[in-house]
Amino acid sequence: MTEISLPEKPLLLIVDDDPLICDTLSFSLSSRFEVVTSHSRPHTLQLLRQLRRPPALALVDLGLPPLPHRPDEGFALISDLLKIAPDLPIVVLSGQSEDGNARHARTLGAADFVAKPCNPGDLQQVLQGALSFRGLEAKRPAGEAASPLIGNSPAIEKLRLQLRQYADLPFAVLIEGESGSGKEIIASACLHYDTCRREKPFLALNCAAISPNLVEATLFGYARGAFTGAVSTKAGYFEDAADGTLFLDEIGELALELQAKLLRVLENGEYQRVGETQPRVSRARIIAATNRDLRKEVRGGNFRADLYHRLSVCAIVAPPLREMGDDKLLLLEHFRQLYAAQAQQLPFTLSDAARHLWLDYSFPGNVRELRNIVIRLATKYSGQMVDVAALEAELDVPDEPLLAAAGVAAGGDEGDGEAIMAAATQRLRQREAFSLDGLLKATERGYIEAALKLAHGNVSQAARLLGIHRTTLYNRMESSAREP
Repeated sequence: MTEISLPEKPLLLIVDDDPLICDTLSFSLSSRFEVVTSHSRPHTLQLLRQLRRPPALALVDLGLPPLPHRPDEGFALISDLLKIAPDLPIVVLSGQSEDGNARHARTLGAADFVAKPCNPGDLQQVLQGALSFRGLEAKRPAGEAASPLIGNSPAIEKLRLQLRQYADLPFAVLIEGESGSGKEIIASACLHYDTCRREKPFLALNCAAISPNLVEATLFGYARGAFTGAVSTKAGYFEDAADGTLFLDEIGELALELQAKLLRVLENGEYQRVGETQPRVSRARIIAATNRDLRKEVRGGNFRADLYHRLSVCAIVAPPLREMGDDKLLLLEHFRQLYAAQAQQLPFTLSDAARHLWLDYSFPGNVRELRNIVIRLATKYSGQMVDVAALEAELDVPDEPLLAAAGVAAGGDEGDGEAIMAAATQRLRQREAFSLDGLLKATERGYIEAALKLAHGNVSQAARLLGIHRTTLYNRMESSAREP
């Protein structure tokens, strides 16, 4: 009788310091997922290095020890997880569900935020949604990967110029940039698949994702009996990459003793398998990436100066999204259409005021944050118009106290108030048809138009002139536009 092998369930990582919650979620979600649990950030990072396969998604609490009543450890864990697995969908499940915490978690790269307590069925639906959109990213057509740079801003044009200069050179390349800025896409699509090496292997190793004592054997390979558990000889990444490209992400995490061995490979191509004395020669091109300031790491003694100088001969900076201007709208359109088409849904649209807010937002989480925002909007508002209030709920806009906006008398002297009262008394004595709402709206509209004119259309500057928060101004602009 032929044995039928069932497909593996997606591996779900749950991180929560409450054993009862872990047990309850493991039971309720076990029909759809293979579940592993952890209780703290250090334990999670250790667990990830021991799993036989990486998790397909993660469910993370913000309140973790040693400070379970603060979100700091949860925020740090989100960053750590995305450093190890940049495309890992992370859903936050937390009782610390203030809007500011939810927004900041999303900015760091979380796909969604669910407040405790929650319905298990609803949670399962959120997890399935995050997993399905991850699958859509993996199934992106080949043509998409060949031209990943979207935009016409000076920052993107400078990047394109650098890539044209370095693409087919044999030298190592260092890609620097903030988290979420697309360093691996630049390495794979622009510096490998769009070059003469496109038919050769492309191998990627995240230096933060594996135990430090395994990095050397992983990179260089090992001989049988070289250490406990080495039951057979195994080639390393340098050997498997052959004439292709080896991408070393998070290069700043590499231990100093391994940095010396990497420098030797860069200088003359030579390396040795662990447990062997015979030198081997690598022909692979090295591309390294980091979100650290390696110059600062060199000054602090954490990174070798000679390795940094060797890597930075061909240095590329992945620009942060805040420097890309109107490219934010081009990226919005790209992801909006991509997810709508592949999920067979109608695309959402932004109102005019929401588009202003989109352009004015700094996207501290860069393209990763932008993509996740589009995913959430596509899920919630298929075929609908997204207004300022709906968009603002997805952005990491700090809850700043609003400045005084009490009218024309605000900030003036008592005589201003008396003059307004005298004019109001005279107007009301005329006993003509009068609408206070109409007068206030007309006055507000006039001040908004005047401020925008003085600010040459810059919404943030106009908001400062009016003494209100920019999101308040967006809301009032949108409300004014709807009125006859």
